[in-house]
Amino acid sequence: MDWYPLRLTTPVKQHVFGGRALAERLGRTGLPDGPVAETWEVSDVDGEGARVVDGPLAGRTLRRLVEDHPDELVGRGWRGPRFPVLTKFIDGAGALPVHLHADDDTARRLEGEPHGKTEAWHVLDAAPGATALLGTKAGVDRDSLHRALLAQDFDAVMRRLPVRAGQTVYVPGGTLHSFGPGTLVYEIEQTSDIQQHAMRRHMEDGSALDDEEWHTNLGRLLDEWRPGPRPEFHSGLSVQVDDAVERTVLCAGPYFALERWRAGTAAPLVYDFSTALVVSNAGAPVTVESGGRSERLGRARSLLLPAALGRVRIQGPADVLLGYLPDLEQDVRAPLLAAGHGAAAVAALGEGLADPLT
Repeated sequence: MDWYPLRLTTPVKQHVFGGRALAERLGRTGLPDGPVAETWEVSDVDGEGARVVDGPLAGRTLRRLVEDHPDELVGRGWRGPRFPVLTKFIDGAGALPVHLHADDDTARRLEGEPHGKTEAWHVLDAAPGATALLGTKAGVDRDSLHRALLAQDFDAVMRRLPVRAGQTVYVPGGTLHSFGPGTLVYEIEQTSDIQQHAMRRHMEDGSALDDEEWHTNLGRLLDEWRPGPRPEFHSGLSVQVDDAVERTVLCAGPYFALERWRAGTAAPLVYDFSTALVVSNAGAPVTVESGGRSERLGRARSLLLPAALGRVRIQGPADVLLGYLPDLEQDVRAPLLAAGHGAAAVAALGEGLADPLT
C-alpha cells in the first residue's frame, strides 16, 4: 500500500449548545450557517464513520482500512473492530448537558459494547469565569445524586472547577461531567458514542423529554456512574526539543495520548511515530510533510497519518495537536522523567503512569 496523509470527512453536529467559535475564533472555513457544536475530525463511530476525501484511497471508509490494514494504519498496540480514537473540536457556547460515558467494564455489561469512553479535553479558548462540572463531591452516594438530578441541582453534588485556555483534563469513563458556556475545546476519546444524560431536554434541538424517557435516562446514568474519579485541570508537561520547538504532553493513558507542539522558524517540527497519528491544527495554516508527500493543513483541520509513514515534518511557525496510541513508559513516562519532571506530575497526566514499583 502506498500510504499518504489521509484527509477525512468530518461530520458536523449542530446541537443547540454550539455557536460560531470554530469559524470566528479558530478560523475554520466551510461550516454550515447557524450554531456548530462539534466537528468530528477522525471518527469510526457507527453511523458516523469517516471516509477518505482524496488520493488513491478516496471513498474508502476508515472502518475498512482498519479491518484490511491494521498493521500499516494503526500500528502497534491495538487490534479491534474500530479505529481506536475519536477526536473533535467542540464549541461549548452554551453549557453542555450533564452526562457521562460508561467505562469499559460497564459498557460491556450494560450497553453490549466492546468498550466504554474515557476522554480528555484540551481547552483552546475560555471566556473569563468559565467553569466545568467534573465528577461528584466526596460523600455523594447514589440516593443523594438521584435527588439532585431530579431537582436539576447539579452544584449540590458535583465539583465546579475554573477553566482556562491551555489547560487539559483527563476524564475517565463513568465520570459525570459538563462544560460551558464560553468554552472551546479539542477532545480526544475512545471511539464510542454511548452516553447517559441527566437533562430534561434533548441536546440536539432543546426539545423536552417526556417524564418516562427522562426517568429511564436517570436510572441508566446512576447504574453507569463511578463516584471515585475527581479529575483536575493541569497545564501539561513541556520538553524543549530543538531551537524554538517545544513539546507539551497534555494527557496520557492506556487509550490515547495528546500532545501540543509549537515551532518557530528556526527549526522544523520533526516527529517519529509508530502508531496512527492524528494531526490537528490549532494555529495558522501549515504544510505537513510525510511519506514523501506534502499536504496543506488549514486552521482547525486534521489529518490522519498511518503508522506506516513513520515520520512527519512541519515547518514553523506551527501550533499543532498530536494524538496517538502510546506506549506509556517509552513514549511518555521515561522522556518526561529524563527531562526533569517529577513522578507525581507525570502520573497526574492521566492513568497508568504511576511508578510500577511504588
